[in-house]
Amino acid sequence: MPQNLTTIAFDADDTLWHTERFFRLTQEHFADLLRDFVEPGHLEERLLEAERRNVGHYGFGVKGFVLSMIETAIEVTDEKVPATVIRDLMASGREMLQHPIDLLPHAAEVVEATAKTHRVLMITKGDLVDQERKLAQSGLGELFSWVEIVSHKTPDVYQAAFTRYGDGPDRAMMVGDSMRSDIVPAVAIGSYAAHVPHGLEWELEKADAPADTTKFRTLGDLGELPALISEIG
Repeated sequence: MPQNLTTIAFDADDTLWHTERFFRLTQEHFADLLRDFVEPGHLEERLLEAERRNVGHYGFGVKGFVLSMIETAIEVTDEKVPATVIRDLMASGREMLQHPIDLLPHAAEVVEATAKTHRVLMITKGDLVDQERKLAQSGLGELFSWVEIVSHKTPDVYQAAFTRYGDGPDRAMMVGDSMRSDIVPAVAIGSYAAHVPHGLEWELEKADAPADTTKFRTLGDLGELPALISEIG
């Protein structure tokens, strides 16, 4: 009897390794730098507005985040932001791009075990160079049959990936922390999806969970994934 599932795709950031917490720490530093100009809560709102405007232009990742912080700093200070602040923000971005990879619990063991029984893919968003660096440092690279680093995660992206590298969407599962990017578009094309919440969620990645489907499950952590895969068959 053929397997129901032959292809398992993993998101990377905050699914296999920590990412969002470094953005949060940098954003706290950003608030400290501009504390004399604007209240932190209002600054957070203005930064989110800039990120929402810019994500279509700069994409996801550290570089777009830094550019949005610089743009916000210029706006909230009426173009009076000190050059030292801009320099500090750029240095913070470089530090983020050089930060060592910190794998999430169970990531290595689960990917390794899954790769022995299924075709394993990585489908992730972000800056190409940064994501390639993180994958190389993670030690997981050789376990993946294919890696896709994309600008946006849409139903068409998943459809193409699961058709090209797997046996079609209905025999594939997407595993990730983002409801908007990892779960909703995968379920929309008939794939299975395992939501593994990270605990820190970027506002632009929030979405309602899929309704009226048996192909979606929320897990406590990645350690629960092998049992779910075995259950589906």
